[in-house]
Amino acid sequence: MHLYFHVPFCARRCSYCDFAIAVRRETPSAAYRDAVAKEWRSWRADPIWEGSPEVRTIYFGGGTPSRLDPDMIAALVHQVRADRPVAMDVEITLETNPDDVTPENARGWVAAGINRISLGVQSFDPAVLAWMHREHTVAQVASAIAALRESGIQNLSLDLIYAVPSELGRDWSGDLSHALAFKPEHLSLYGLTIEPGTPLFRWTRRGEAIPAPDDRAATEYLQAQEQLARAGYQAYEVSNAARPGFHSRHNSAYWQGATFLGLGPSAHGGTRGSRWWNVREWAEYARRIEDGQPVLEGRETLDSTAQRLEGLYLGLRTSVGVPVDWIPPGTSQAWVQEGWAILEAGAIRLTPQGWLRLDALVSAVPDP
Repeated sequence: MHLYFHVPFCARRCSYCDFAIAVRRETPSAAYRDAVAKEWRSWRADPIWEGSPEVRTIYFGGGTPSRLDPDMIAALVHQVRADRPVAMDVEITLETNPDDVTPENARGWVAAGINRISLGVQSFDPAVLAWMHREHTVAQVASAIAALRESGIQNLSLDLIYAVPSELGRDWSGDLSHALAFKPEHLSLYGLTIEPGTPLFRWTRRGEAIPAPDDRAATEYLQAQEQLARAGYQAYEVSNAARPGFHSRHNSAYWQGATFLGLGPSAHGGTRGSRWWNVREWAEYARRIEDGQPVLEGRETLDSTAQRLEGLYLGLRTSVGVPVDWIPPGTSQAWVQEGWAILEAGAIRLTPQGWLRLDALVSAVPDP
């Protein structure tokens, strides 16, 4: 069993963000804790807990969960530990922004049980950070990492975004080198996408921002794969690389089809073949919790075809790949000849060149 807490609060919406967030000057930490604790208690008798599976990972994502009072995070972790078996080596991740990291907060997070931090750096270029509407400065990244290390965090992930518009003049290789200089255990690299309803979407429609062409996005992606490999990182998923032993166990559970429970507005949960999700907006979620109403907005059951497609897609996005007999021989051989895949030990796994074509490759696999 794996738990996800969606914390929607942010100081400002980033230019590219279409996540379910709530911009607040002051974060209602206690109200969030109380609401999510009630939702957590509502799951205690659900068949999802049949056999009392232990909680193996906990992930606080968002939004900006580092805007919560550390005591509220500690209260939620304590509640989980009090109610369910928790693995001795449980991985507990907190997503943070550099400007939220202070020595006091870092110590509070560690005291709450946080043992993995995902730090939203995105770039080391001040102009790019301003364009993205990020609140932190480059100097704050260094001070944040120092505070986290001093507090005892030994599992640190940095997020970077590539393929930003050319007019920003961003040095992608320089950003990677800057990140690697901090010796993080993990790196997540995301290509910039233009989502409807975001400031970036409006800028693009007005011609104020010109998206990076596909070939440059591909070049930057492959450049990152090579640079990280030389530095000793293993690309274990299409967007993630880590030093040996430091892959994200929580996110890997999603890709392996494990059972997970999401708590908070817009959070998703699922077991093999079944999915459900909560209402998206914090105000509606909080109102329903206060009124004793269900917060689930929808459910779906995946038929055998959908389960097969999901398993194929999730497997191919990781370095583990999928069993070779999942792909017709002619198709797999064509992938290998193009340099998009490797066949070994009864499995087929994609290369970085293949990951660039993941959606197209999966859609081209014929039904059995």
